[in-house]
Amino acid sequence: MIKARTYRWSIVVGYLCAVAVVSSLVWSYGYRQALDALALRSAADLELASDRVSSQFQVYQELAVLMADHPLIRGFDTEAATAGVQRLLQSVGDKTGALDLMYADEHGQVRAFARGVTHDHVEEEPYFRRALQGALGNGHAVLRRDGRRAYFFAAPVFAESKVRGALVVVVDVEDIEQTWRGSLPAVFFTNSDNQIYISNRRELLFWQRAGGAPKLRNLNGQAVDVDKRHFGPHEIWQTRLGPYLPTMALHQEVRLPVLNLTGEILVDVAPAHRLAALQAAALAAMCLAFGAMLFLATERRRALAVANLDLERRVAERTQALIQAQADLVQAGKLSALGQMSAGISHELNQPLMAIQQFAENGAAFLERGNAERAEQNLGRISDLAVRMARIIKNLRAFARNENEPMGRVDLVKTLETAIELTENRLASLNVKLEWHPPPLSKAIYVRAGDVRLGQVFVNLINNAADAMVDQEERQITLSVTTGHRPLVQVRDIGPGLREPEKVFDPFYSTKSVGSDEGLGLGLSISYGLVQSFGGNIRGQNAERGAVFTVELEYWPEEQR
Repeated sequence: MIKARTYRWSIVVGYLCAVAVVSSLVWSYGYRQALDALALRSAADLELASDRVSSQFQVYQELAVLMADHPLIRGFDTEAATAGVQRLLQSVGDKTGALDLMYADEHGQVRAFARGVTHDHVEEEPYFRRALQGALGNGHAVLRRDGRRAYFFAAPVFAESKVRGALVVVVDVEDIEQTWRGSLPAVFFTNSDNQIYISNRRELLFWQRAGGAPKLRNLNGQAVDVDKRHFGPHEIWQTRLGPYLPTMALHQEVRLPVLNLTGEILVDVAPAHRLAALQAAALAAMCLAFGAMLFLATERRRALAVANLDLERRVAERTQALIQAQADLVQAGKLSALGQMSAGISHELNQPLMAIQQFAENGAAFLERGNAERAEQNLGRISDLAVRMARIIKNLRAFARNENEPMGRVDLVKTLETAIELTENRLASLNVKLEWHPPPLSKAIYVRAGDVRLGQVFVNLINNAADAMVDQEERQITLSVTTGHRPLVQVRDIGPGLREPEKVFDPFYSTKSVGSDEGLGLGLSISYGLVQSFGGNIRGQNAERGAVFTVELEYWPEEQR
């Protein structure tokens, strides 16, 4: 009897140990899955914040380039010109919100300025020395006069084919922060000294990583330890930087080489902990309920007939507990779907907006010349583009929600010509030559697709081909259509080719520099989904020179029954 009882209890203990092991494995798996979803969302948030900061700084960078080419700046060679240049810089500074604008000659002497927030000599500043070499210089510093953080853009001023000075635009970093402070998780940007220079959390400013040591220090000498851990591919920071910052957070970073900054983000992992714990607890409850039922079933065989009713009542209670545990597990499965983000549409509207701007400028010019008919034509095209943009937004939203519109009969050649029209202004600005080989005029090709969505696929492919060649002198895109068993459209460039052809259609995969205005790496992924919804296929591969993307579609049947 004693041996049998000991044997039964050893089985129970072994079963509980097994449940504990399985629950820990489920917790680990659930935590990893939750971190994966959290990492995707935080990476998108970091990309969004980086693009926002880069875009705001780019306004002042372009201001420096434009002002450096102003006739008054280029002709600044006498003391008599100082007053005129001073007034010009003050006017531009007031209109643009720049902290300061200044002109320094080739010796670094500041000859004119808008507000004079910096010192009078900049010859030792890296951004100025970079401008003297004929390139656009940038840098950052804390102003000595009032302690404000500033970012500098220096554009070379040319005269008679040589650099005679630099036009420097000074940006107030705090003004940049005001537009996005508190709108995201803790995001910060560190400089080359590993010092936090820009952040949407003021308490993070000027903390600095000392070399490779896991410790942060601020300007007051205060130091906090940072316990860095890795859970799979994810880096987890455990530290105490402030009452409004997570003590345990997922850490990610991305380089902004154009601004010489590194964007970083800290996202609280407590929700991932809770979700993993809920999944493990639900599984443990289900296993324990199942084990309890087995134990009770075994014990019931040895119980007296008098105890049968009581045992049945207890089994019913455990069964109810199992049902509740299963319901909790279903709810936990629903929670695991959190973390997905909707696709942005700003990248997809860039080209129609550029076309609208061009038609608006043309219309204004025709009105000035008294050509009302041509102006009316431009206004009509603007109206058509506005309707098209509304349709693009509708279709992108439907695609992001996994919704399908009915397919229709689409003229493939007309859709391609529309895509060429939407991209021709951008291609012209990038000096990209587009060779278009349409089929004979008498041969119409009708395919099964959505008109706007199919056009957006070709716009994405043409824009990506242009972006791939931005760093080379010769730029050419070839667009061709072939017919056969299925119609094929090929978009071919002469760029560097595809580094990882198997990943080009993955969401957020991009080889473009961080901080550019080219979007978030969703264009090819969206195009892939659209073509698949048409019943077609899209593939990308390397050619002898450059890359070629092939879109395979289905013919529209001549009769619908």
